[in-house]
Amino acid sequence: MLVLYRIYLFCIMMPICLVVTILTALITIVGCACGGGRWWGYYPEILWSRIVLALTLVRVRVRHVGKLDRNTSYVFVANHQSAYDIFTVYGYLGHNFRWMMKQSLRKIPLIGYSCEKSGQIYVDNSSPSATRHTMEEAEKRLAGGMSIVVFPEGARTHTGKIRRFKKGAYRLAMEFNLPVVPVTIDGAYDVMPRFKKLPHWGTITLTVHEPIVAPAEGHDLQSVMDRSFEVISSAL
Repeated sequence: MLVLYRIYLFCIMMPICLVVTILTALITIVGCACGGGRWWGYYPEILWSRIVLALTLVRVRVRHVGKLDRNTSYVFVANHQSAYDIFTVYGYLGHNFRWMMKQSLRKIPLIGYSCEKSGQIYVDNSSPSATRHTMEEAEKRLAGGMSIVVFPEGARTHTGKIRRFKKGAYRLAMEFNLPVVPVTIDGAYDVMPRFKKLPHWGTITLTVHEPIVAPAEGHDLQSVMDRSFEVISSAL
């Protein structure tokens, strides 16, 4: 069965995914250039993600524990198990957002430029002024219900277990007084672990939890971090 799946991946899935990825990037670039960045920077990617997941024979189950307001901006924080987290969140989060991404991803041919044109936020912490510029770009995006998705672990897990969170996403939420929404991704590690080059069929569960609002009496960053870590871990 696995041999047939590998043949299918090389002969059918990968060529189609490559074509769909290139088309999505081009459509996004053209659509955003015509002034529709809010729509073209999100909805074509939903279709792209669902096509990739379907072609890989990966099913996504979605659980909405909390209720979100489409007109409210959130900082979504998710654990990072696999490259398939991208497809899962894009395809099934159900809330318009932009990513906070590593600067290195800007170098990916066509994709990096597409992400730039669609308003994804490249994080630059090389200097205090660069960090401030990143925060200013984030503030521009966070308007009219636009949200941001961050992987606070910083990189994909090596073992499948959730790693310690970094503070960047929470500082952003505290500075702009935004609710933090924990998101649990479970099963993506089995589909494609960090050091594997090929995916495997399977099921991924995406759990969107209740928003966490910072205490009114003060911005307790550490308590929000700890609470979101506990909530995300509880659904693994």
